[in-house]
Amino acid sequence: MEKIEAIFYIEGLSNDKKALESAMQKTVESLKAEKGIELVDVRVDEILEDKDNELLPYSGMIEARIKAPFSALVYLAIRYAPAIVDLVSTEKVEIPAEELTKILGNVSYVMGQLMEKFGPLAVYPKFDELPEPRVGYSRDEIEEMILDERMILYRFVIEAYGSDEKRVESDLKKALAYEGCRINKFVLKLQNENEKTGRKHFLAASELVSDVETLFQLTGKYAPVAISVVEPEIVDITPPEVQGILSDLAGFAHELVTRPLKAKILEKANTSFKLTR
Repeated sequence: MEKIEAIFYIEGLSNDKKALESAMQKTVESLKAEKGIELVDVRVDEILEDKDNELLPYSGMIEARIKAPFSALVYLAIRYAPAIVDLVSTEKVEIPAEELTKILGNVSYVMGQLMEKFGPLAVYPKFDELPEPRVGYSRDEIEEMILDERMILYRFVIEAYGSDEKRVESDLKKALAYEGCRINKFVLKLQNENEKTGRKHFLAASELVSDVETLFQLTGKYAPVAISVVEPEIVDITPPEVQGILSDLAGFAHELVTRPLKAKILEKANTSFKLTR
């Protein structure tokens, strides 16, 4: 796979200047040690101090210019969660369906590990007023989506929980449609039930059609237990789509790993409010 060039802007925040300097240096060393990539250039900005920020007054930025295959950049976007991704390459990427399936599997695994530690990502508003989405498309319709709209047909299996099977199925279908998917097939199977609470564990298997960015967003949000790209045999991804994918995954990872920090900020704000009102 040909290498893509991108610039990652990796932000660091801390209440301790020396600790931040050390952390940023370790990040640079980690980037230099990454295998299968070319670190073209890396620059570490001076630590800035914001005296108005009592909790995290110190901030710094690492600018890393990287050449790597698409699969490696996807992994790096999750691992380092850059605040900004700036794509330098201007050529589209062509990936066989089998290779794309492997990349998505790795995204699912890494994001799944983060979600086990920090909590889920897929959170939606109530779907009560949304209509039930269509399920099932003709072969001609699917071919038109793939050829004319550059969409991808894939199979997607996720875990789901709830006490009402019909409600779980309805909400999942609406969530998939809300994300921008067209649902060709959908099956919900009960795995087990907690006798004390009545909470049920399901596997939801679906065959979906969507654009490539939505495919990566779903994989990042749900960390599916199984995923397989069916068609087309070769998936082409444009530079704007590559940048969107990397930015989305970096944003998801950043959201998860900064949750403990956000909780501390909120706790401090609430405490200050209670003390001063």
